[in-house]
Amino acid sequence: MKTFGMSILGSTAGYVVGLFGGMALVSVLSSNTHDKSMEVVTTGFFVTGPLMAVIGFIGTLIFRLTRSER
Repeated sequence: MKTFGMSILGSTAGYVVGLFGGMALVSVLSSNTHDKSMEVVTTGFFVTGPLMAVIGFIGTLIFRLTRSER
């Protein structure tokens, strides 16, 4: 149960990193001039945030499971 809880914590941290990282990346690289602020927020909220949350969950789960076998 502790491993699952740590994986949820890793997922939450991954979401926050993905949210702000995606927002910064789109803000710098996007050529959209009409509604750039909306593009930045929705990309961070719906694409990069959830993607990093899944990566954070799986990464933490694998790390904890391989570490507990030692």
